[in-house]
Amino acid sequence: MEIVIVADRAAVGEVAAGAIADLVAGTPRALLGVATGSSPLPVYTALARRVAAGELDVSELRICQLDEYVGLPPGHPESYRAVIEREVLTPLGLTQDSFLGPDGAADDLPAACAAYERELREAGGVDLQLLGIGSDGHIGFNEPCSSFSSRTRVKTLTHRTRLDNARFFGSLDEVPLHVLTQGIATISDARHLVLVASGEAKAEAIALTVEGPLAAVTPASALQLHPHATVIVDEAAASRLKHADYFRATYAAKPSWQKL
Repeated sequence: MEIVIVADRAAVGEVAAGAIADLVAGTPRALLGVATGSSPLPVYTALARRVAAGELDVSELRICQLDEYVGLPPGHPESYRAVIEREVLTPLGLTQDSFLGPDGAADDLPAACAAYERELREAGGVDLQLLGIGSDGHIGFNEPCSSFSSRTRVKTLTHRTRLDNARFFGSLDEVPLHVLTQGIATISDARHLVLVASGEAKAEAIALTVEGPLAAVTPASALQLHPHATVIVDEAAASRLKHADYFRATYAAKPSWQKL
């Protein structure tokens, strides 16, 4: 696992966008897994700026979804399909034809989960999966104590996660109780995992993920097992890392030819 500590939230976005740009330069039809929430927004802003400036061609890029609420009506502005269209596809000039995602409105939810697993396999697998992290250490909607061997499935959200997400809805009562989410094993199938975080509120979760024990109570700690995982954080999110000075030194000393 590589830990990259940068000055601020905007710098987190630039570094992660650089990794995605490097991927697309070598693999134009790459499958990019995207996350929702506030953490990845600087990444999408940085990518859109590169595309608008003519520095990056993403016309062949494919996008896949990490998770989806269950039970929101089609077209609901806070469905994750709508959020990704608004925050990722449209700014990058992509269409729904470039997009894969689970069906949170399906009558048979387990079948919808199995179908999404098949879609990801048939698409050749995820090349780079962008991840945020919850304040309790969840990735996707794999809440604490999720199995490291889990695949795409229905999950019940914790009260803490629903409180965190209530800001996107009119009230807590409007936040769905259930989601479809890629499991930890599904996420770990991606060839490169890039987790981004900023702010003091994420510092404890980052410390447990990077330096804590491998434990289901901190789902993001599964990144410790991945052969190519990168954690990009700002100084505030890195504030509880005991080995922060070492992480800064190793990143500063990277050979110029070595990518993230």
